[in-house]
Amino acid sequence: MIGPYRTYFNQHFTRAKYKNFLKLVNGDYPPLTIRLAETPVFIPQDLKDQLIAAGEEIIKFIERPDFKALTAAAIPPEWQVPDENDHPHFMAFDFGICKDKTGRLVPRLIEMQGFPSLYAFQAHLSASYINGYELDKMAALSPYFHGMNEQQYIDLLKKVIVGDHAPEEVALMDIDAPNQKTAIDFWITGKHLGISILSLTDIFKEGNQLFYHKEGKKIRLKRIYNRLIFDEISTRQNLFKSSFDPREQLDVEWITHPNWFYRISKFTMPFLKNKFVPDTYFLNTLESIPEDLENYVLKPLFSFSGKGVIIDIRRSDISQITDPQNWILQKKVNYEPVIRSPEGLVKTEIRLLYLWPDGERPQLCINLARLSKGKMIGVSYNTAAEWVGGTVGLMDKEITINGLH
Repeated sequence: MIGPYRTYFNQHFTRAKYKNFLKLVNGDYPPLTIRLAETPVFIPQDLKDQLIAAGEEIIKFIERPDFKALTAAAIPPEWQVPDENDHPHFMAFDFGICKDKTGRLVPRLIEMQGFPSLYAFQAHLSASYINGYELDKMAALSPYFHGMNEQQYIDLLKKVIVGDHAPEEVALMDIDAPNQKTAIDFWITGKHLGISILSLTDIFKEGNQLFYHKEGKKIRLKRIYNRLIFDEISTRQNLFKSSFDPREQLDVEWITHPNWFYRISKFTMPFLKNKFVPDTYFLNTLESIPEDLENYVLKPLFSFSGKGVIIDIRRSDISQITDPQNWILQKKVNYEPVIRSPEGLVKTEIRLLYLWPDGERPQLCINLARLSKGKMIGVSYNTAAEWVGGTVGLMDKEITINGLH
């Protein structure tokens, strides 16, 4: 989107460079199962400023003293986990990139989550784009906000995830960690932080404490970097019998606590009223169905990766829903194809990634981007196309001197 950078990149792009980039990304890690785009996104200053402002508007709402009361109904009773803390440690806000009536690029909120994303992988991915395509010959670029650099970012990630614990007392946990699509993020996290990567069934309970085995040694698990989404395990609760049930009273810390996955989600969007957020309504609160349904999208509250979303809505779709309290109707966001590729214009979505250390305010750190040519944006869509897929937004690097930038 930064014209000169896009022109330079496209003129110097070759398939050989793309293959070299993929080789750098894969490194010694297990093979990637998601498609990575041929290009990063070059975020111009005006759009960057708007993204920062849009994120801050959302954070102000989340920081409200009544936020927990407003979102109490977000957590399904069957998935309530005890000992919830006072804030999430991770937040991710997804913005579709659009154009307003004046032709200005503007961000519009699509999704949000109080749950970890590809925090470690995005640092690795951005370095691979810069090094693989020798982008430092073009400009000083960075995926980080507010003058942060890679080492500062990794240090902050370690502060949030590991804290004062020994790394062996902390583990990243998912339902089947080695076989997840995002497994490369897990291994990079382990490399940077020194923590173990565990599947749910690698962990066992004695009393109210959790343990795992490492190199034949039984180790007490004091903190879980949680990557387990309850949606994925709702029909496999028998796994709890051979491990532990997260809903039990346990002597363990959650980073981040599972309840925040529900509190900061599509459930939050109807409460947000600002220019960056499309009109959004709980389906059960609608007095009448809009006549222009073609301008709306229907989304289930409790779904992941776009599952269950209905883009081209018919009135019959709404009438067939038996649990309208678990659905939202959202004004469509018209993505503007703004990325010039050799194969034409491509749409993009940018995810802002925040870290929220205890005792501090949330910090906007890095971003994730996706490119698409279809109606749906995400790494599970457009898999047969080129110049689409997961990527990162790069911005002109901020120079920091004595803490100022």
